[in-house]
Parts: sequence; C-alpha cells; structure tokens
Amino acid sequence: MAGEALEVGETCEPARARRPGGRAARVAMRAAPLAEDVRPVRPGMPGGQYNPLSQAGMEQIHQSALEALEVIGLSNAPASGVEILTGAGAVLGDDGRIRFPRALVEDMLTKAARNITLHARDPKHDLHLSGTNVHFGTAGAAVHVVDPVTLEYRDSTAQDLYDAARLVDNLDNIHFYQRTMVCRDVVDNKEMDLNTLYACLAGTRKHVGTSFFDPSHVADCFDVLYTVAGSEEAWRERPFVSNSNCFVVPPMKFAEESCKVMEDCVRRGMPMLLLSAGQAGATAPAPIALAIVQAVAECLAGVVYVNAIRPGAPAIFGTWPFVSDLRTGAMSGGSAEQALLTAGCAQMHRFYGLPGGAASGISDSKLPDMQAGWEQGITNALAGLAGLNMCYEAVGMHASLLGFCLESLVLGDDLLGQVMRLVRGIDVTPDSTSIEAMKEVCLGGPGHYLGSDQTLKLMQTEYIYPNVGNRMSPKEWNEAGKPILLDKAIERKNEILSRAGCVIEPEIDQAIRARFNIYFR
Repeated sequence: MAGEALEVGETCEPARARRPGGRAARVAMRAAPLAEDVRPVRPGMPGGQYNPLSQAGMEQIHQSALEALEVIGLSNAPASGVEILTGAGAVLGDDGRIRFPRALVEDMLTKAARNITLHARDPKHDLHLSGTNVHFGTAGAAVHVVDPVTLEYRDSTAQDLYDAARLVDNLDNIHFYQRTMVCRDVVDNKEMDLNTLYACLAGTRKHVGTSFFDPSHVADCFDVLYTVAGSEEAWRERPFVSNSNCFVVPPMKFAEESCKVMEDCVRRGMPMLLLSAGQAGATAPAPIALAIVQAVAECLAGVVYVNAIRPGAPAIFGTWPFVSDLRTGAMSGGSAEQALLTAGCAQMHRFYGLPGGAASGISDSKLPDMQAGWEQGITNALAGLAGLNMCYEAVGMHASLLGFCLESLVLGDDLLGQVMRLVRGIDVTPDSTSIEAMKEVCLGGPGHYLGSDQTLKLMQTEYIYPNVGNRMSPKEWNEAGKPILLDKAIERKNEILSRAGCVIEPEIDQAIRARFNIYFR
C-alpha cells in the first residue's frame, strides 16, 4: 500500500530524528477525512483542457443550427406551445411547423439563465454550473438490474432505485443522482412517477433529477416536493430536483406531452434539463458534426420555449446525441465517437455560455468487466477534460442503457475519482517547482523522497487513492488470498447499504406513505 511504502522509507533515515507521535498517529492522521478545500478532487473543478472543435468549427455549427431552426423548424408543438412560441415571435407555417427567426433565438439567448446553481437538500452538495465546472452523476431509464455474480438480468424495482440513491449519497465522486431505473414493479404510471421521485429523495440529500410520464401527474409530485421542502415557498427558494425533459423527439419534432410537463414545471420553479437525444445514423445525422448541429438546434428551440414562459428560468442545455453502430443500427454508448460527440457538445455549451449536460460513461458491455472499464474511462475522461458541467449516466449503466448495476456505482466512484484528478491537472506554483526538496535529498540526504516532509504533506492533497481498486504487489495479493475487484465492490456496496437509511424525516416519510402507495422499504 502507498502509506506502508512511505514507512519503509523512514527506516532508511537513521541519522534523522524521528517525528513526534509515532507511526500509528501519522497513519491515523492520514486516514482522517480531509477538509473539502484540501481534497485532491472535489465537485465542480474546472475542465476545458480538451477541445475537439476549433473556434471556426463551433461558429459553423452555430450558423447551421440557426439555419435549421429558420428553414426547417420543429413540428408537433402542443396548442399551448404554439401560443407561447408564436407569442414570442416564432412563426407557425402552413405545414404546422414552428420556425424560429435568427433574431428571436439570439434575443432569447441574451435572456437565458447562466451561472445557475442546482440545489441539494444538503447545501454542501449544491452544484454550481458555471464556466467549465465539472460534475459527474447518474441518469438513464434502465429496465433491468445486472447481477454480476449470477450474470442474470432481472426487472428493476423501486427498491433498486432507492438502494442506488443510498449508494450515491455515500460515494464522494458521484455528485448528483438522476433517476437510473424504471420501477417495473409499479404498474400504474402515476404511482411510478411518485415512487421514482420519492425513492430518489428518500435515498440521497444530493441534487436529484427525475421525469414525469404525464402532465396530470405533476401536481401530486409537487405536493411531495413541497412536503419534503417544508412549504412551497421553501421549495421555490431552493429547488432541489430538476426535471429531465425530452421535449423533442428527434429529428426536429416536439414531444407534446413532455412540452406540457415542461410548461408546468417551469412555472413551478423547477430547473429543466432540455434533453435532445437523437441517435447518429438513425434519428440524427451520421456525421458527428451534423449530429451536433441537430442537437444544438433542438436545444436552442428549448431555450426559446423556456424563456418565453419565464425569462431567466434555470435550464440546462442538454445536447445529448448518441451513436449508432452503423453495421447494425444498435446504440453504442461506449464508443470513441460517443466520447467525441459529448466533448463537442461541451464546447458548444461553452460557446453559448450556457450551463450544459450530456451523456458520458455508458457501457455497451453487459457486465462490469474490462470492456466496461475502457468505455467508461474514455468517455468520462473526455467529458471531464472538455469541461462538461453535468456528465450524466456516468456510472452504473450497461447494455447501452438497458441494464443498471449497483456494484458498478461503487466501481465507478473509483473511476470518477481518477477522472477528476485528470480534470484538476498539474499544479505549477513556486512551491511545487522549488528545488529545495531535491537539494535536501540529493546533497547529503537519504537519496530518496520516501518519508520526506514534502511527500508526507502532499500524499493526500496531491494524490487520490482508490477505495476498491487493487494496488498490491503480486506477493501481497497472493498472501491476501488473491482478492478480485468485484468481491471488493460487493463488500463495499453491502457495507454502505447496511448503514445508509432513509434521509427523509420519519414524520414526513409517514405522511407521504399515508397519502401515496410507496413500494420500497
């Protein structure tokens, strides 16, 4: 282990006085939780080091998106949406399509909210979406839970959703919890929306994202939110849930029911994820650049829509294009092309200065295996380095979003810690480039840096260590019984779930369960 290696170094310094407190005290000090401001990684660190698009490329995508909105427009707007959009200056054509003059889009971009905060029930988990600040979290609508031991896929339940939320609440490198699974044990759609929302809230105090199946379900779901918040006023002051809203059905069509949900949620003060999820080669164009053009155009239509309802309403620019394996048409969320799409979208969010989100971390693999590792590692690393504000679906998702694995949350926490260390980059300061430590070691010193004051000082604040990842030597690994990674993940998962309970106050939980049919324990 890293800490043990340093102690070995200390035995090679007989001429130096031993530090007070002894080895045990120093090990205990290093094991203690670090203050937030000195942790090696933390939520919201700025990225932006990776830029697959040039400035000219971003400008060309922007111009093409404006042209698409003005010439092609979007169809299928609900009557309420037609009224809202035409009232703002959009044009309803004889073909039923809503077209957006460039001047209207540019005007609404000046009104759109920037530098927004997605609140959490615990303020220490608030997400500040500005610049290139990076946050990783979950999302998706998996219909199966993956058992990595039996290799079976089973239907996901409300209990699974609650358990995943409890894990996220206790995993430092997963910064928010958006609904991950469909509660397939809940048959009634309204009860499903209520259970989805409440399972997330009961499991974590971090920011939550959810969706609503039908506009008629929104009022009761907000009653749950007001109850948890304490009042409608308290909710509006710190809205701790955002609405993941697929307001468009690519290519270039509004989703009528989702638009009605969006209108209601915006008026009730809920932040919106304006989600465009075309699939390149299927519901979006095959060229990566043109897939981004379509996603940007659709999300710009969402910006106009939201700001026509309530200028400055908090909204996330959710360009979320996926990739098809063009040989089969199947989705390929773990591909290099997916990583490029997501990074390019992150740049477009920065081009507009808008808070943005996209997909990263999806695996096409059915299990948490080596394929899942390289797919999740590459796509999350590029998303973080591109400065994506909200990296959705970053952990847990398998089989191209059809399966969710609780153990993958635990493994993904380690993976995201490493990614965030990449995002942080290299600290170059007068202290970090001073040769004083080199002089001390090389000119009459022990000839190594193990156990030096500088090394001991920086080992926790400059370096990050995995919780389940194995760095033993082969000899240590053999002596420890040859532990495998999955066993450690299962062990940590079980330990967290054994102590993590409901984070809703008992009287509030009782009141909600008395009114609604809640399925999870």
